[in-house]
Amino acid sequence: MRIQFLGKVHRWVANEAFFLVSVPADLSAEITEISEGLTNGFGSLKVEATIGKTVWRTSIFPDAKSGQFDLPLKAAVRKANGLEVGSVAKVELEILGF
Repeated sequence: MRIQFLGKVHRWVANEAFFLVSVPADLSAEITEISEGLTNGFGSLKVEATIGKTVWRTSIFPDAKSGQFDLPLKAAVRKANGLEVGSVAKVELEILGF
């Protein structure tokens, strides 16, 4: 499954050292529906993410409160793409293992 979306960079409320982009609610619902029984620890899913020319493998994690999946952004990705809190990122995700 491959999806694209625009998302705003924000910090995780539980630990502000982590920067995230949330997958939109409609796409998160679709991912939840097709991934039932296929998730890893904490309901995570392995993905290959692309922002700009940066491609990396990571996992997306469901947020229990919003029901949306969150994509963590490591410092190298933020720096390479000039992203900070409030920036809008064009994200492409390929959910692996489907």
